[in-house]
Amino acid sequence: MTPNIPVEEQLAYLKKGLAELIREEDLRERLKQAAAKGRPLRVKAGFDPTAPDLHLGHTVLLRKMKHFQDMGHTVIFLIGDMTGLIGDPTGRNLTRPPMTRDAIAANAETYKAQVFKILDPEKTEVRFNSEWLEGLKWEDMIRLCGHYTVARVLERDDFSKRYKEGIPISRHELLYPLAQGYDSVALECDVEMGGTDQKFNLLVGRELQKAYGQPSQIVATVPILEGIDGVEKMSKSKGNYIGITEPPKVMFRKIMQISDELMYRYYELLTDLSLAEIHILKAGNPMENKLSLAERVVRDFHSAADGRDAAAAFDSEVRKGQIPTDIQTVELPDAGWRLDKILAKTGLAESVSDAARKIKAGAVEIDGVRQSELQIQPFHGTVTVRVGKRWLKIAAG
Repeated sequence: MTPNIPVEEQLAYLKKGLAELIREEDLRERLKQAAAKGRPLRVKAGFDPTAPDLHLGHTVLLRKMKHFQDMGHTVIFLIGDMTGLIGDPTGRNLTRPPMTRDAIAANAETYKAQVFKILDPEKTEVRFNSEWLEGLKWEDMIRLCGHYTVARVLERDDFSKRYKEGIPISRHELLYPLAQGYDSVALECDVEMGGTDQKFNLLVGRELQKAYGQPSQIVATVPILEGIDGVEKMSKSKGNYIGITEPPKVMFRKIMQISDELMYRYYELLTDLSLAEIHILKAGNPMENKLSLAERVVRDFHSAADGRDAAAAFDSEVRKGQIPTDIQTVELPDAGWRLDKILAKTGLAESVSDAARKIKAGAVEIDGVRQSELQIQPFHGTVTVRVGKRWLKIAAG
């Protein structure tokens, strides 16, 4: 335990940035007991390894977990290798396709490497819920299911909506909240954290702990971070994400795409600035604030030097239109192709038709000359092609 931090001071620090706390008086009492007994609280958050990379949306929760570590408590980063086989039905209007054990194991390894960009490895337990779920016998599963009614599970918004619309709900999906709740029993959690969309599952944990003779955990939810589109929840499947392992220049430029309004929400959820400090920022220059945010985010997940370099590259390449110094070179067997096909082949356009639209819009340059024709004169050697803000060197024989 971290000594000499008053309970009310801890509580204020831990509440910052939370969407909901159930119940505040319970957390206060648990903090008092922890201080009296010298026993750190056990704080858990679970992550199903359904994709190989974490994104900034995940870090909202990770940063809050780090705050509990700052107060001397034990954080459990739980990798749901067994619940991942079910697939979290939260927010889904269809049954999630099952993942293979090999895919889950591979993604779990990348998670372990990524989370310590934020969490303190010395104060973190990394656990896998296969440790206890895989060994449950049929009798154990029947007993577990007996602690929660089907009617209660169907109260979930996503299940309720699918049921009313006649969309199939597979029986294994009904097990997901029970499996997640049993994780809290197995780990004897004091606090479980998750996004606001996880509230139902977290409350199931409270009920199951009570059924198994344990004190009910405190539930702490964090806001859901919108993706760079400013509309949908940040998600790799929606293409609106910023991965924490993406190159510095990519992260920087994605931050610069967000709206001014969304920028201040990112400041609130992705930095340790206080609300008062963010309020002062709003009186300043939005562009400078966004540049500062982008550099700060890159610095957090790479280095200060990477943040400065990404800012300098954005200024020269995007704001001033200068040629990047690290342009990739792609070789073509000959230069007699139509320009639209070259752009599609090299990835500068999504398709031949997309390339044609870009050319007609005047968004394509070769060696600084804007192109308007689909057919170009054959060239030899290397040329520099620019499509919007993307650059590529193309070498042809």
